[in-house]
Amino acid sequence: MSDAETSKDLKGRIRRLIVDRLKLEMDPESIEDSAPLFSEDGLGLDSIDALELVLGIEQELGVRIDDEEVGAQALSSVDALAEFVESRASKSAE
Repeated sequence: MSDAETSKDLKGRIRRLIVDRLKLEMDPESIEDSAPLFSEDGLGLDSIDALELVLGIEQELGVRIDDEEVGAQALSSVDALAEFVESRASKSAE
């Protein structure tokens, strides 16, 4: 499997995680990878949603978000979250 396929699969998992954990009434594929998650221009999520997402990421993807500042950046979009998970996964593999 190529890196592009792996990244695409990861983004799909992240979109499904967002919809499932937050009980959103939408198709995961309708979430744009670059759309802001916590803005009215995107999904319009709030701080409670952020906590639920952090828990879901830890439980389902095995990656911890320990720092609020790092978390704010990592949770900005599906693209940013995928990059964060990939970077943490590669560090833990070393």
